Amino acid sequence: MLKAKCLKKAVIPSTLINHPSPGTIQPTRLALHVTCNRHSCFLYVASGPHIYKLQIVLGQTSVTKGKESLLIPVHTKIINPSLVNRCPHRSEIQSIVLADAESLGYLLLGSVDSYGHLIVSKLGASGKDIDRLTYSALPSDNGVGEGSWAGLCFSPNQMSMAAVARSFCKTVDIFDQDMHVRTLRPLWNPTSINFMQNVVNGDQSSLLAITEGSQLTIWDLRMKENGGCVHRINGTPGDTLYSVCSSSTGNIAVGGVDRTVTIYDPRRWSSLSRWVHCSKFEITGLAFSSVDPDYMYIQGVDYEVFCGQWKEHNKLFTFRGDSNWLGFSKCSNKDVLGGWCDSGSIFVADVA
Repeated sequence: MLKAKCLKKAVIPSTLINHPSPGTIQPTRLALHVTCNRHSCFLYVASGPHIYKLQIVLGQTSVTKGKESLLIPVHTKIINPSLVNRCPHRSEIQSIVLADAESLGYLLLGSVDSYGHLIVSKLGASGKDIDRLTYSALPSDNGVGEGSWAGLCFSPNQMSMAAVARSFCKTVDIFDQDMHVRTLRPLWNPTSINFMQNVVNGDQSSLLAITEGSQLTIWDLRMKENGGCVHRINGTPGDTLYSVCSSSTGNIAVGGVDRTVTIYDPRRWSSLSRWVHCSKFEITGLAFSSVDPDYMYIQGVDYEVFCGQWKEHNKLFTFRGDSNWLGFSKCSNKDVLGGWCDSGSIFVADVA
């Protein structure tokens, strides 16, 4: 069973970020990386056209629980806050992602702004620049049109491949480094994207899961028929889905306005579980546990984040922010969660 080791809370200095930009309902403006010994956590947050780097020491601390398994945070300080000067965006950054290539010994920091401009930088394990490798890419229409939420994800099997979704334009652009490969055209406004393992064929190729409106759609980048869309699952009309994620076993989870988490089995495209009304308000963030995929982390717009077993519909523990989430993310290969609130507070939870 999972257990929270520590929950830290820190405040970003007002001299670094005085008034953060509001963003959208999807809290996709935070990415984090944890050192191998879990001694410290590096966080990257985006406000306006800038990205900022923060460091928080984790350490071993006792966890205090309140009512209903609510974790009480321990206050700490942010170490070495700085501005990342590798990302010259001209409009508000909507999403940032850290792709962890441990076997290669480096990280890829990707950011995308409201017009779909993608910038990727190569960083060392400690977050330092190692060889000044940076590339940028524009969507096929060069970012023309009205700005909106934009999402980003990297392929787990091919680190150079990235997908960029733009909500108002109803497009998902696929890039191989700075080369535009193709454009997918969902029927509705995309709200979340995630590469998943193609466990059906077992050939290590990737499928792309997209939430658009109240639908979950699966796209195969190798196909041309139907624009690449191979499956479409309809939800309740009018109940927008805001988040999609996949587990190491291949299961797919979605959540949104209906406050319900639905788990799908990609082998039969059937529902394995529906955790109805598990959150008090709309669900805008989901992540499966890297330790045990039977557990997952669910984040809602009411400041609450909780860990639960989706098969048994049991909540294990929860913690709360002190204002709206501007960014929330889970480490790609460890159960370490990070959140950034509108008040400037940073929350980091280490789970084992």
